Amino acid sequence: MYNCAKCPGYCCSYELIPLTKRDVERLAAHFGIGFRQARKKFTVARDGETYAMRRKQDEIFGMVCRFFDTEKRRCTIYAARPSTCRTYPGGRCGYYDFLCSERNRQDDPEFVATTWSR
Repeated sequence: MYNCAKCPGYCCSYELIPLTKRDVERLAAHFGIGFRQARKKFTVARDGETYAMRRKQDEIFGMVCRFFDTEKRRCTIYAARPSTCRTYPGGRCGYYDFLCSERNRQDDPEFVATTWSR
């Protein structure tokens, strides 16, 4: 089974993190702002999705979720995280399996793979 605490946040680097209207409402409540303000501040329309999470720069993955702490490699809004994050991975995490395999292969418990083809 995967252990998110040992992962550098692969899933937070997804190019598209879709949000539902309920996710935006949850973010608005978390930050004590209105829905429209939360939509404007935290979302962007991408790839046909009405709401998608804005992203920010990250030295390891290039771009990550705007709420990802790039130093601690953790979510800063865990209690208010989007539904897609709440249900991920739904079983085994392929990224975590890959990370464990590479750490064993490299004999380096701190190894982080930062390049791969998409």
